[in-house]
Amino acid sequence: MGSLALRNIRKSYGAVEVLHGIDLDIKDGEFTVLVGPSGCGKSTLLRAIAGLETISDGDIVLDEDRINTRQPKERDIAMVFQNYALYPHMNVAQNMAFSLRLAKVSKEEQDRKVRAAAEILDLTALLERYPRQLSGGQRQRVAMGRAIVRDPKVFLFDEPLSNLDAKLRVQMRSEIKELHQRLRTTTVYVTHDQIEAMTMADKIVVMRGGHVEQIGTPLELYDNPASVFVAGFIGSPAMNFLPAQVTARGVETLQGELIGPAPAGCPSGRTVTAGFRPEDIRLGTDGIAARVTLVEPTGAETQLTLKLGGTAIVVTTRDRITLAPGDPVHLSVEPGKLHCFDTETERTLSDASAVAA
Repeated sequence: MGSLALRNIRKSYGAVEVLHGIDLDIKDGEFTVLVGPSGCGKSTLLRAIAGLETISDGDIVLDEDRINTRQPKERDIAMVFQNYALYPHMNVAQNMAFSLRLAKVSKEEQDRKVRAAAEILDLTALLERYPRQLSGGQRQRVAMGRAIVRDPKVFLFDEPLSNLDAKLRVQMRSEIKELHQRLRTTTVYVTHDQIEAMTMADKIVVMRGGHVEQIGTPLELYDNPASVFVAGFIGSPAMNFLPAQVTARGVETLQGELIGPAPAGCPSGRTVTAGFRPEDIRLGTDGIAARVTLVEPTGAETQLTLKLGGTAIVVTTRDRITLAPGDPVHLSVEPGKLHCFDTETERTLSDASAVAA
């Protein structure tokens, strides 16, 4: 078992509070990703779970066992660091077995566990090599192997792919996800990359300024963002936003052009922030007038930047586009894909079930 519960977790450095009462439940075997911009508190929270940061208030509960006051080595948690933290004078096998040796596990058991982990991670042929003889991806797998041999209840990953190039990040992303599917060990993973979060997580926790902004599955957050922040952070390219007004016709620009039908829960007669994703925009002869400012073909898709009044709007389409900068276009938003947010609180006004439909 490895169910983890965080109850009112607070962390302060002097008068500065960096975690403001975090509550979170992580089920046994769940892959949970903490995501947010730099400084949002996600790494601090991860280190608090590991015992590398003392919390100012709250409880950390692992399988109904309060572990707040325990030393890191006593928490049955293994952490994979951003910089791998491998010992340069030890070979792969020695690095992987290091924690077992400290725990005075027998040499035979050390060898068995190291070879089993090496088999899982495709490291068997590299056991006698030293870190300097390995690629970045191989070093990352060794760091993961060192965690696996401990057979912990919880794995913690602190931005483990940030030191890798783009192609290797994609490969390692798949390997970590496949590893989790085989081991089914509870995993908490920190990243600032929302693509990593979307592709890897069973559950995403979006953090902002030491608070939890929203918790949900990747598609729940993508389809039903609870705030302008989540809507703009989850998804690439980010959601478009326009100042708008809700009338009897629907959601209109402030100039009176119809954007689309008002979502359920978006009351008539008020000013809102309208949100819509780049892939939910259709170009044609009807709709809101705009002008092309940038065309970016990527092969499978083309990304357009349009100027609508003083606002830049991004459109993603799989159609082959012959437009050029300066060309006039008209755009409309697919029915059911429009979001409304309160202009002051920036929280959603849209009914989740209506948007999801």
